[in-house]
Amino acid sequence: MSRAPKPEWASHKAVWIGFPSHPDLWQEDLDQARSEVVAFAAAVHADGKGEQVLLVAADEEAAEEARRLAPFAEVVVELFGDIWLRDTAPIIDPDGVAHDFDFNGWGGKYDLPGDDDIGQRLAADRGHTLKRHDWVLEGGAIDGDGTGLVVTTEQCLLNPNRNPDLSRDEIEARLQADLGFDRVLWLGDGLLNDHTDGHVDNLARFVGEGRLALPTGGENDPNWQVYQQAAEQARAFGVEVVTVPSPGRVLRDGEIVPASYMNFYIGNAAVVVPIYGSEQDEAAVEAIQAIFPDREVAGLRADAILTGGGSFHCISQQIPA
Repeated sequence: MSRAPKPEWASHKAVWIGFPSHPDLWQEDLDQARSEVVAFAAAVHADGKGEQVLLVAADEEAAEEARRLAPFAEVVVELFGDIWLRDTAPIIDPDGVAHDFDFNGWGGKYDLPGDDDIGQRLAADRGHTLKRHDWVLEGGAIDGDGTGLVVTTEQCLLNPNRNPDLSRDEIEARLQADLGFDRVLWLGDGLLNDHTDGHVDNLARFVGEGRLALPTGGENDPNWQVYQQAAEQARAFGVEVVTVPSPGRVLRDGEIVPASYMNFYIGNAAVVVPIYGSEQDEAAVEAIQAIFPDREVAGLRADAILTGGGSFHCISQQIPA
């Protein structure tokens, strides 16, 4: 039996979800971002048929608003810089040990108070044994299928702004020693203009053992070559590839943004897919529903969350049952 983290489709005890808490970061998008986060949390909770939702607010003022908007959730008050808990919350292994890694603001881009130790505090709040690891790793940079196989991108994990003193072989050794991943599928680049330097959870997601979902798009899609290369690498590695339409070229204020349906969250009762008003939204939700016939797949707008750089998977971290 693999000692790697359970795959996301395994049963969850609860999920941490970041609640937008800093008006200076979100500005005019704050209220809409909060509404989108609460809608996501409600879909995951599924009127009690899903999993327990732990909304994490950075201060009491934000917590009060979270309690008002989401009475179904438990609100946890812990200082953080921003809501991207996939990267800053701990990774819980099958034994309930919380693994916490160094965090350097996605390669030194965003140094915000609380992000460097929020994982340790969340683990303590839930009573998990903590294990610290002295190298930079964000949860959104990896995705596992539960068998010991993990997928990542060279753009992120081999980026000199993360672990400049570690070679590819040394990173693979640490993934095995620290998290039990004994096979690594390396993809190349992530999405254009992704400030995380190509997090894999915006590009490729395991949806079964040895089964990888990837986007596909036409030549007007700014990432079509990235998708094509990733599919070729995955098939050459020996995994099954299933494709989901890409939202294509999504612009905000005239700039291409890294909008992706791959940033879905797999909950106990529902799979929640971010949608953006693209003509591909409906087809993408239908494709993901076909992948998860035993769960309800919901497409929810994530426009305001995307202004912060991510989507539903980025703001959540599950606690396995």
